[in-house]
Amino acid sequence: MELTEKSRKWFIATLLLGTFTMSISQSSLSTAYPTFMRYFNLPASTIAWLTTGFMLIMSVVMPLSPWLMKNFRFKPLYLTLLVNFVVGTLIIIWAPNFLVMMLGRLMEGFSVGVLFPSYQSIILEITPTSQRGTVMGTVGLVMGSALAVGPIISGVLLQFFPWEAIFAFFLITLTIVFLLALKTVVSPLKIESTKFDFVSVFMSLGIIGLLYFINELSHMTSCSYLNWIILVVSLILLVLFVRRQLRMPQPLLRLDILSILNFDLGVALTSLSYMSLITVTIIMPLYYQQILGLTPLWSGLALVPAAAVLSWLNRRSGRLADRIGFKPVIMIGFGLFIIGWAALLLLSGLKNVWVAILCSIIIESGNAFAMMPATTLGANSLTNDLIPHGSSIIATIRQIMGSTAIVIATVVLGDKNFNGVFLTFLILEIIAIFLVFKIKDTKKVPVTA
Repeated sequence: MELTEKSRKWFIATLLLGTFTMSISQSSLSTAYPTFMRYFNLPASTIAWLTTGFMLIMSVVMPLSPWLMKNFRFKPLYLTLLVNFVVGTLIIIWAPNFLVMMLGRLMEGFSVGVLFPSYQSIILEITPTSQRGTVMGTVGLVMGSALAVGPIISGVLLQFFPWEAIFAFFLITLTIVFLLALKTVVSPLKIESTKFDFVSVFMSLGIIGLLYFINELSHMTSCSYLNWIILVVSLILLVLFVRRQLRMPQPLLRLDILSILNFDLGVALTSLSYMSLITVTIIMPLYYQQILGLTPLWSGLALVPAAAVLSWLNRRSGRLADRIGFKPVIMIGFGLFIIGWAALLLLSGLKNVWVAILCSIIIESGNAFAMMPATTLGANSLTNDLIPHGSSIIATIRQIMGSTAIVIATVVLGDKNFNGVFLTFLILEIIAIFLVFKIKDTKKVPVTA
């Protein structure tokens, strides 16, 4: 379907507004944990399932995205995901107990899990290759800034309103998005009816088990036999899932594209970039509170400068990638990561909030130059029919690596060992630089997996 420039921009804007709001829901609840603990009279470990459960369901439905996009027109699919999220949000607002609240939260996670790979695929599909850097820069703005903005918005709302206001914010915004989508969203992809593979879906549940194990690692003991059993079963399921996808004529997920080296490097680099971003948004509020003595509200507000710079840089880094190529831009990004983490490590002894904020700005600036350019360069290594599968693989692996980063940071942090966290991620991003040298800078590689 041919779109005019104006209709394409409205289409993309509506997608991004919906995705931004849903993305905020992923990171916004951490600020509200103490409020939920008092309201439901539950420990922090139980309340944390509002985020953990959300991430688990989100990760397991991501591989379904290519099949859904192939078998359903995008506009009805997008509207359905919005309605599902809104219904889940209403359930949360009116929840009489924590279990009902979890049901609503899982419904939200389902919508986000399907939408994350889908909207990137659609945007890449309707955007000319020469403009992909700029447009995907905007996508990076949405993903990166939403992750950073979530705790800020919830912190401000909780200062003046009860916790239901957080979800009311989602509700109002997505109702507006739904009304916009009725007029601006179209279905640009051809529909091709294929059989739904229930066996593959069952095997993909290994992703939930793997993520559960990763999230439990930080407080496991030598007697946590059940967790090790879950890990073994999950790995067996994932091995069977991979084998099945490689042998089927019409797999649920085209894992054979992992034989394309440039795509693999794109996946690795976008994951390594995301690991730094999610770590800095979680670790720095703790640093501000535990080392610098800031209140929770001010520790959230201290994230604003970095989030603002990240948002400002994303589109500019995309335009720069369209002009000079993706590889130099990615190199700039990982260079900034290294400078930021090294500065935090060397200057943390100063215990100065402005120094910490400046270092956070440098790290999040690195994400603006690294994550979406790496994603786009990896996608450009695929033919258009494989992009939905590529987007789903990138989103799933990025989610797993994000969870892994949180666990690594938590384990290394221990009892306020912030320098250990700074050093760990400095080493990680130094390793990433060597991968940047290997990735090929290309506008479009006509490769068929």
